[in-house]
Amino acid sequence: MKFRKFLQTLFKKTFQFLFKLLYGSIKLNNSENLKNVKKNKITNIKSDIPNSKDYYSYKIFNGRVYTDYVENVAIISENNLINEISYQQVSGNLVDASQNIVLKNGTPRIKKKFKGRVLCVLQGASGNNYSHWILEILPKIKMYSEHYSLDDLDYIYLPKIDIFQKETLSALGINENKFISSEKYRHIEADELIVVDHTYYYKGTILEQNKNQPTWVIEWLRKTFLDCEKKFDCQKFFFIDRSDSKYKHNQIENTIEVSNYLKKNKFVSYKLENLSFFEKIYLFKNADIIIGLHGAGFVHTVFCKPGTKIIEIRSFLYSNTVYEKISNINNLNYHLIQTETLKESERINGDINLPLDKLDIILNEDGSNT
Repeated sequence: MKFRKFLQTLFKKTFQFLFKLLYGSIKLNNSENLKNVKKNKITNIKSDIPNSKDYYSYKIFNGRVYTDYVENVAIISENNLINEISYQQVSGNLVDASQNIVLKNGTPRIKKKFKGRVLCVLQGASGNNYSHWILEILPKIKMYSEHYSLDDLDYIYLPKIDIFQKETLSALGINENKFISSEKYRHIEADELIVVDHTYYYKGTILEQNKNQPTWVIEWLRKTFLDCEKKFDCQKFFFIDRSDSKYKHNQIENTIEVSNYLKKNKFVSYKLENLSFFEKIYLFKNADIIIGLHGAGFVHTVFCKPGTKIIEIRSFLYSNTVYEKISNINNLNYHLIQTETLKESERINGDINLPLDKLDIILNEDGSNT
């Protein structure tokens, strides 16, 4: 076993060495020191979060991007890692560009060259999550549009290509023939690479940064997508059923009791994975009461009308407050039920028993469930 591990390590280091010979070593630098980087301030978009920074777009001539698909996105100009716009996180913590993996290992993937203008919207593994896609990736296209026309965009470099990427980008007029997937190409070069700042990531943990969700993002999403709704026969009282989510954590243990309670109170359950993005807009836009465990489905509260009652259920130890923030921005009637997880080993994302007595109090406090 030790010998096998030794061979694996030797192969990996040899692999990295050969790619360093091919593409060179990478050093850290700031954009203002690089002649092939043009940095432009985005003046028409401002965050309302205290102590927030100005937004910028960056045009990099013959720019490169390397990603390990999980924790590192390296934006490179002439073998310089651009400090301000490269992304790196370790176990959920946002860290300085000096810890980006390319400074140590180089760019050990075959480079794919793309002609024309490429917009890069990568940000590691979080960009593959539905909620992060809606709240963080899509607004980067709005930021891009402040300086450039979507008509002049040749390609967009995406975390991956899934149905929700296709649906949302089609609504923005971006065709699939412009998609580049980082699942397929981990290392690219473009004649003209465009990158914009993240809307609210600064430092600390990704969960901590969720409290910094800016109002302009929610307003833009509503203005851009509300009219894209697809009508269908749906109910105004519903429960978000995530039992078939590919993320198996955070499930309800007392399902029979919960199911009986919901039926008694005239709630229906929806598995959001079975609905299109445009149907989900319509569902949430017309809802009066929404109940569910914390999960990406709650991102659609962006489209709820003021006064909609939102009941989110999550562990005491899970600190993601993004949906409460969205509710405050949209003037929703937000409630949080916090509960213990069933296993000590799964204290944050483990399964729970939903306390029906607490749910009953919230549902009936103002006569809304009548």
